[in-house]
Amino acid sequence: MKEVVNDEISKSIDENIKYIKELLEGNSDMVFREFLIGDKKAFIMYIDGMADKDLLNDYVLESLMLESEKLGNISDIKNRILNKRYESNDKCNVNNIKNKILTVTDVSEKDKLSKAIDLVLSGDTLLLIDGMDKAYVIATRLWPVRGIGEPESETTIKGSRDGFTETIRFNTALVRRRIKDTRLKIKSKTLGVRSKTDMAIIYIEDIVNQDVLNNIYDRLEKIDIDAILGSGYIEHLIEDGKWSLFPTTRSTERPDVVASALYEGKVAILVDNSPFAIIVPTTLPSLFQSPDDYYEKWIHSSIIRIIRLFSIIISIILPSMYVAVTSYHSDIIPTKLAYFIAASREGVPFPAYMEALIMEFSLAFLMESLIRLPKPIGATIGIVGGLIIGQAAVSAGIVSPIMIIIVSITTITSFTAPSYDASLSFRIIRFLLIIAASFLGLYGIILGLIVLLIHLVRLKSFGIPYLSPIVNPSISDFKDMYIRAPIRFFKKRPDYMKTRDKIRQR
Repeated sequence: MKEVVNDEISKSIDENIKYIKELLEGNSDMVFREFLIGDKKAFIMYIDGMADKDLLNDYVLESLMLESEKLGNISDIKNRILNKRYESNDKCNVNNIKNKILTVTDVSEKDKLSKAIDLVLSGDTLLLIDGMDKAYVIATRLWPVRGIGEPESETTIKGSRDGFTETIRFNTALVRRRIKDTRLKIKSKTLGVRSKTDMAIIYIEDIVNQDVLNNIYDRLEKIDIDAILGSGYIEHLIEDGKWSLFPTTRSTERPDVVASALYEGKVAILVDNSPFAIIVPTTLPSLFQSPDDYYEKWIHSSIIRIIRLFSIIISIILPSMYVAVTSYHSDIIPTKLAYFIAASREGVPFPAYMEALIMEFSLAFLMESLIRLPKPIGATIGIVGGLIIGQAAVSAGIVSPIMIIIVSITTITSFTAPSYDASLSFRIIRFLLIIAASFLGLYGIILGLIVLLIHLVRLKSFGIPYLSPIVNPSISDFKDMYIRAPIRFFKKRPDYMKTRDKIRQR
């Protein structure tokens, strides 16, 4: 397809048709149709498979052709197309015009050829009429879509079962359904020089932190890229800490999670062709929270949060602690346990850190392969593969039985993190701590954790400290961090978000 050079629309329809066909030559899915409206030549263009042919035939072509003998001069034609009231001598009244001439929900007038063609490439239909230097774009989008299904990456016990799809308008509707407020704003934007991907910035006008919102718009304006094929592109282009292991944005396919974040003053970004929304800003404690926390009784949710936190801590430091203690600090191990560990490691040719890395990498390979396999096969391979690898490694004397237990506990506890992005970060940190422990023992672990803490304290997400509300202590914020207080105590929105409307319950 050639680049649009002549952006003006000529009054000569033949010139427009010639230019459009040259511009879009070589595209077999483009449909061109010429016909008459009264004594005026007309032309429509749409993409086969992206436009609703039934709507086009029944409410555009048929209506225009049936009423063509009633159409008068160019001014009358223009006013009929736009459903405007006008003075005319023809026999049709205003009601007939609204009901019979282009009775579609959305018809827009464009004075630039590039704008009209961009909309056609998105599924709309272009209408040109001889003698007019305007193009009319009729909303006929009908893409192949996937129905709304249950979120696969964020399952809950009591939460809603609807999840985002690849169609942006379905996704905005799911959010709007949960926030029936006139102050909910959905701003559309197009990114990608070639892909021209639709996206939506969503926020609640009287709640959102304006500085955060301006920051988001500034970063989006700086994006200059050929194609945006999913929400992940946007995440990586606007995130803070581009070299950090931790995600400074949160992705979710749950509309209830997005709605909850909007009520807290955050901003959501939806991208066409992606079933994941981006929530910004995000903080580390929020990555430990699950939607189920707000559907269960507060005491149950609080206990589960504490268990989840301890599980994540165990998954990060348990293998490195084992390496440090067995390699450098065996004197702190109780005598009976020390004899047991020594007996289990008898015959193992590798040091403890190498043993841990072998098993960690083996499980990482297994989990990565399970993601790529079809679901019916993946479940079987996961169970059988894990058993075979563990049993074979012990039988061959490559690793000790206690290492199998430690790595198994580590793997199970790592799955308690609700955020998949966060769990990947914790896995990498686990590897780094094992290496640190192999050199300096417990001192290496402590040094690694100090470096990690310094990094987290310095990290921000769109101007909000990543460790909020830990670094900005607030009694109201602590009610929804390590524990979850009863809903009736949630009087204020998070202080660290610096929202306009700070009260959410009166």
